[in-house]
Amino acid sequence: MPETFAVAGAGLIGRAWAIVFARAGGRVRLWDGVPAALDAAMPLLRANLDDLEAQGLINSAAEVAGRIETVPSLGDALRGAAWLQECIAEQVEPKATLFEEADRLAEPEAILASSSSAITASRFTEALPGRLRCLVAHPVNPPYLVPLVELCPSPWTDPAVLTRARAVMEGVGMVPVAVNREVDGFVLNRLQGALLAEAFKLVADGVISADDLDKTVKDGLGLRWSFMGPFETIDLNAPAGVADYCARYGPFYERLQAEQAPVLAWDEGLVKRIEAERRKQLPADGLAQRQVWRDRRLMALLLHKQQSDEDHGG
Repeated sequence: MPETFAVAGAGLIGRAWAIVFARAGGRVRLWDGVPAALDAAMPLLRANLDDLEAQGLINSAAEVAGRIETVPSLGDALRGAAWLQECIAEQVEPKATLFEEADRLAEPEAILASSSSAITASRFTEALPGRLRCLVAHPVNPPYLVPLVELCPSPWTDPAVLTRARAVMEGVGMVPVAVNREVDGFVLNRLQGALLAEAFKLVADGVISADDLDKTVKDGLGLRWSFMGPFETIDLNAPAGVADYCARYGPFYERLQAEQAPVLAWDEGLVKRIEAERRKQLPADGLAQRQVWRDRRLMALLLHKQQSDEDHGG
């Protein structure tokens, strides 16, 4: 595992990555082009770390925080770092500018990774002399609580870099998956998008309320999905496994896909309707507090999963 990590961007994702790397024992240099964001970063980080300590997920918030420092320039962050995690705006031009500078300033063997949620690496690395070492490492928010990371190379990323990246991610406690070729949204957002598309359609058609749809996922599908993927789920949902399930239910799902194929725009009226229902459930001034609640529930779930893995031998 690298001894030193550079993180560009001190927002939610950048701070979360800093926790991931420091929690694993690495030293982290955190930089942001907006001084106010950098000034606010350490108090916000410390609050997250205090929560992790309170939940028993780290031994010492102070010890982890001591491995993170804020620095005034990207060059300072990159000096001696073997890994850059870019966490800036989800726009091609700023990413291209940052990667051009990082490619010039980074150590020769450093890996340059983007946290991009939807923009593929080929769109901002093609002209770089060091483009072979660039890739996307797309996390789930917040990555210090949700360990999945999608590793997606560009067409020119060196396969050896992808191998090294997987080893680094495993070394810092993440669960890397390889996205074998560039696709918009990578894999997680495409799966989430499919579910969202059907959720919006069901609410738009008056089949179910937004609140009851959320219950269908959190108290139904989501309980299984917290420890099993969709293929394992169906493998266990028929007496003889996945082939048996497909034989039993394949025609039904094929008919559903034909219904679901048309794209439904998330038009203003539909969005306002769902927004109004959500605000009845949670007033806007309660969003920040509910986000803290979410993170603490994720901490409890993560601790439970870790203990379950240990009880069953990993």
